[in-house]
Amino acid sequence: MVRTRARQWATQVGHRARQARSTVAAPLRQLSRRLGQGAAVRLRLPGTPGVGPTRLARNGSVAIAYDVRGRGSPLVLIQGVGVGRWGWEPVAGRLARRFQVITIDNRGIGASDTPPGHYATRMMADDVLAVLDHAGVRQASLVGTSLGGMIAQELALAHPERVDKLVLVATIPGGPRSRPMPMGTTYLLAAAPFMTSKAKLREFVQTTLGPTTLRRRPRVARRLVARKLAHPQPESAWRAQTATGMLFNPLGRQRRITQPTLIVQGTADQVVAPGNADVLAGLLPNARVQRFKGAGHLLYWEQPKRFVRIVTDFLTDPATAARVPATRRAS
Repeated sequence: MVRTRARQWATQVGHRARQARSTVAAPLRQLSRRLGQGAAVRLRLPGTPGVGPTRLARNGSVAIAYDVRGRGSPLVLIQGVGVGRWGWEPVAGRLARRFQVITIDNRGIGASDTPPGHYATRMMADDVLAVLDHAGVRQASLVGTSLGGMIAQELALAHPERVDKLVLVATIPGGPRSRPMPMGTTYLLAAAPFMTSKAKLREFVQTTLGPTTLRRRPRVARRLVARKLAHPQPESAWRAQTATGMLFNPLGRQRRITQPTLIVQGTADQVVAPGNADVLAGLLPNARVQRFKGAGHLLYWEQPKRFVRIVTDFLTDPATAARVPATRRAS
């Protein structure tokens, strides 16, 4: 009797083991075939929102690449000069735990088209609008850094009904109201067309990170170098984007932007003079400033966890939902 029960138990265990092996083997064989065919395999940690496939929206004849990840209230991330969607790497996944995050390649970089000729912030704001339409998003909050912050301001001015809240990072009010660019970066922009790609890349990293980060966390600089090397940008497109930022001048019309706005500024920014944050706050009727002590232009690379926490708190705070009545004062 005991032997019979033991044999039955052993048979059942063996059957279940074969089932388990079959369950595990099938996906492993599929993975092996994909690797053998050279297919890309995307691995991510549990609980981390996956990046969706690249989508293409169209503003006229220009294709604008973007992707979507996460669920929740829509949040569009808009980059600056010479940086594509990859520039949000330190924070996009974290933000996607609370929001539906949409990252965009501006015209002139990444998988977006690089049309010849002059760009303008209004034109690039229309690119973002095309992405919202293509994604089926009626209204979104915007996080714009540097040139992306100027684009976000233009979109809020042209289509205020499409913008919920604004986070303006290391950006300017434009025109004569802007504080001058630090002298070292001014010289760098003038010399850039005559520099080798390697030298320009080195200066890019040195200029956009704070001195403390460069000294104590050189791995951040190495990551930036690797991303820039992996995502080259045509020289003509870099010049077009740079000129767009330099020519930005909404003539003080930011007074019409009544959306709750968070202005984020690094105190060691060598690209955008930190005083621009106070000028912007003086123009926008519903704004407050958050400073990152010792951080440079790419402050969300230097202090990503703090950046995500501050932005999330601002966007989810019910107190920031109140709107100031729109006023149209003369500039």
